[in-house]
Amino acid sequence: MAAAPAAAAVDCAEIVVRLPSDVVDLAQRETDAQGTGAWGDPAQVLLRCGVADPGPSAECITERDVDWTIDDSDEAVVTATTYGRDPVVEVVLGAGLSGGREILAALAPAVSSVPATRRCS
Repeated sequence: MAAAPAAAAVDCAEIVVRLPSDVVDLAQRETDAQGTGAWGDPAQVLLRCGVADPGPSAECITERDVDWTIDDSDEAVVTATTYGRDPVVEVVLGAGLSGGREILAALAPAVSSVPATRRCS
């Protein structure tokens, strides 16, 4: 997994140190890229902090006070991207993985260490 363009942001470091050790029974695994996290063996949940803002989306959900845009256009994965926070966090979930909303809820405390500047409407 490659680091995102703004992975060196101080707020990305804050998010990464707050990531949970497991999400929906998937254990956290080590990554070798700055501003990233991964869970499962093989990895089924990938997080990158500092990605480009994808802009508004028709599909926006809120989990534990964190807004996420959802892109399920790729059959292999579902991509959730924070909305209204800088730096932007992207979470890629394996398409066959159940509990996507639970995973986003588990990641919300770490992500919410960066305050929201906009909300889904």
